[in-house]
Amino acid sequence: MTTVAQIFIIVVALEHVYFLWLEMFVWETHGKRAFRGALKEEMFKPTKTMAANQGLYNGFLAAGLFWSIFINDDIWAPKVAMFFLSCVVIAGCFGALTAGRKIFFIQAVPAMIAMLLVLF
Repeated sequence: MTTVAQIFIIVVALEHVYFLWLEMFVWETHGKRAFRGALKEEMFKPTKTMAANQGLYNGFLAAGLFWSIFINDDIWAPKVAMFFLSCVVIAGCFGALTAGRKIFFIQAVPAMIAMLLVLF
């Protein structure tokens, strides 16, 4: 993989580390700011456990993306990267359809760019 592709993969991974932090640790404070308008204020406390679960999954996506950077095999590194980037794109598209269009641009588009860079 090229250095540019790896940089984009790292950016996507760091986004998911941020989502992990937001959903697992600061859902009732920073989460309110990040999701204002998408969720009523009184919904943050009862959805804290659900958000933490989502955060954990975002952490798994980040771990897989970081892992792909450290794989030394030129055949397997892009395959692993493409798998995890595909998961991010699917999650971003689903989020855009079910929660808000903004998710597509924040989550799916950077992963799509990274996928293109891995392919070419």
